[in-house]
Amino acid sequence: MKVDIWSDIACPWCFIGKRRFETAAAEFAAAGGDLDVEYHSFELSPDTPIEFEGTEVDFLVSHKGVAPAQAAQMLTHVTDLAAKEGLAYNFDALQHTNTVKAHELLHFAKTKGRQLEMKERLLAAYFEQGRHVGRIDDLADLAGEIGLDRDEAHAALTSSVHLADVRADQDQAIAYGISGVPFFVIDGRFGVSGAQDPAVFVEVLQKAASEVEAPA
Repeated sequence: MKVDIWSDIACPWCFIGKRRFETAAAEFAAAGGDLDVEYHSFELSPDTPIEFEGTEVDFLVSHKGVAPAQAAQMLTHVTDLAAKEGLAYNFDALQHTNTVKAHELLHFAKTKGRQLEMKERLLAAYFEQGRHVGRIDDLADLAGEIGLDRDEAHAALTSSVHLADVRADQDQAIAYGISGVPFFVIDGRFGVSGAQDPAVFVEVLQKAASEVEAPA
């Protein structure tokens, strides 16, 4: 059964949602289910420069219009929730950036059958390790770290050969009415919005599977 996930590298809820969905997917698989997961591009802040000057608090203040104290409180809250999923967010080290090239890299990795690994590497690099995920050289390094050819990845990013794929994902998100991420489309029929509890994902996966298996 196909699961399509719209997500952004710079979305803290997307990494949390990934972990929660993976918990549900493991439970579904243990019961005999089989899933084909594919990630799709969504840019939460496409106007963000590659070299953003400031902290994550500064970004929230300027883009969300919240007070610095409220922004810091928001980050503490999401850090605590991430920790419950085994994730070690480090917003002090985080380098906010434009994510379009990261999305292009995910499409490149998809052509090599390594998209899921690339997605995990990018999210960990960004939220936990303070790595830059907006520059071509840095992204090519991350591609090399999961075993992809660094020079080939660099060439793909430099040529923007996968930019059209990113835009196609974004157009499909608009067609589906997706306005926020993470967003999960299960079997092309069921939509789940947000980093839901694993039990929610399991319920929808089971419902979708039962309807597929039911006789016409």
